[in-house]
Amino acid sequence: MNAPFTKKPPVFSTHGCRLNTYETEAMRDLAHRAGVENTVVVNTCAVTAEAVRKARQDIRKLRRAHPGATLIVTGCAAQTEPETFAAMPEVDRVIGNTEKMQAGTWANPGTEAVQVDDIMSVTETAGHLIDGFGTRSRAYVQVQNGCDHRCTFCIIPYGRGNSRSVPAGVVVDQIRRLVQRGYNEIVLTGVDLTSWGADLPGTPRLGNLVMRILKLVPDLPRLRISSIDSIEVDDDLMEAIATQPRLMPHLHLSLQHGHDLILKRMKRRHLRDDAIRFCDEARRLRPDMVFGADIIAGFPTETDEHFQGSLDLVEACGLTWLHVFPYSARQGTPAARMPAVDGATIKDRAARLRAAGAARVDAHLAAQIGTTHPVLMENTRMGRTPQFTEVDFTTDQPEGAVVQARITGRNETRLIAAPID
Repeated sequence: MNAPFTKKPPVFSTHGCRLNTYETEAMRDLAHRAGVENTVVVNTCAVTAEAVRKARQDIRKLRRAHPGATLIVTGCAAQTEPETFAAMPEVDRVIGNTEKMQAGTWANPGTEAVQVDDIMSVTETAGHLIDGFGTRSRAYVQVQNGCDHRCTFCIIPYGRGNSRSVPAGVVVDQIRRLVQRGYNEIVLTGVDLTSWGADLPGTPRLGNLVMRILKLVPDLPRLRISSIDSIEVDDDLMEAIATQPRLMPHLHLSLQHGHDLILKRMKRRHLRDDAIRFCDEARRLRPDMVFGADIIAGFPTETDEHFQGSLDLVEACGLTWLHVFPYSARQGTPAARMPAVDGATIKDRAARLRAAGAARVDAHLAAQIGTTHPVLMENTRMGRTPQFTEVDFTTDQPEGAVVQARITGRNETRLIAAPID
């Protein structure tokens, strides 16, 4: 006699950014409420051609692992090139970035193999209430989606649509809920976070949202903001950096390059000196501020001189946590039609940038020995400082707690600490 068919909860695989991870948790909740079973969902990223390749590879692997399941592909790559995934024999359904966040998509899937509408027609972003994800200490709150800018290398606006903001009241209510559930740190996340508010009544700015959260949720111990565009930072946000210790001294900057000509060809809105000036001012206001940054290596037409500008920017801005992206052409973007840099050169330049970043991390770790920090514990033996530096403990600490600790040493990538009694 055949074994009975076993019902299994859906399996989710997430590629790309924190916003995708946030949305996966929202989809998990929607699928659970709809009673979805025996389903695999791949939430894709479209930021580079390599990201799309990895998504396709993951789809084939998951199909082999779950031969009887319904396999759904969604996310930015599904939004920008649904035909690519619909043509894969492993895929049963392709759904767009708007559709994946709608309860009806999961409750009443219908018979359409491809459900991908025009993302540019979407005018609102819902404040999806989830219980956080990752560790039980930190929760991420989506406050914005989409992007109104058209950088020449970027396909993401066509996957996410135009910029939309979650109203401040909705954001504050969700943060209150998460703090009541015991989260000690909230991270605000979005595609173009500093554009928050431009589509809301009165066009408030991100700094206004930050100050409102800190005022209206006084029992929130730590607020962190994710990647920002430094040229769009407003006066209120600078004031928050200077005066609000609960706003964490760690900013990840979307810089992309360190030479003005390449920045213009990227259609960025800042110049090299703008980035340096912002970092200098933020560090003046908050001396313990630590910066991360996205930098692209080997953008089309980049010469050795242009690349040196990016390499020098690491020191000029005092960057610590680098996300280095070897340039990868995305079909449909203006940069894909520009004269390309040789692949071996791109790889070499990316390696040199990563080495510069590693040297900055090494210097940062060395400078922390002997200091004290409130460390948010992500598990019983590892936490993070306000500057987002990982810290190892040799004895168990309460997961999710903020532990006062003295930095006693370091290893290659982390600090070592002991709790202060």
